[in-house]
Amino acid sequence: MDEPNPGAEWPEPDPEAVAAPDEPPSDGPDVPPEEPAGPRPLGVAVTPTGHPEVDGRLARLGDADHLAVGGHLAVYEDVHRGLRTTLASLDQQPGPRPGAQNDNRS
Repeated sequence: MDEPNPGAEWPEPDPEAVAAPDEPPSDGPDVPPEEPAGPRPLGVAVTPTGHPEVDGRLARLGDADHLAVGGHLAVYEDVHRGLRTTLASLDQQPGPRPGAQNDNRS
């Protein structure tokens, strides 16, 4: 078994392998600086439906592009609520109901 030699010195470090104290350590070759954090639009296109109420609600989704992530939920809930109201209003249109014909039995 090899026993440690108390008088042996540690080898000198390679000067090219050690960063100078005034130089920040490198993260690797050509790493671009990080962009500042903040809201960025997704750029998702919304195709018009031809129904003004629905198109208006869908256009409101673009408001989330300018908000931090924490504000997205309020926009999504508002749009969802509006779309549900618009859909429910289709059931309340005046006019004859299909299948509600007079039954003229004698």
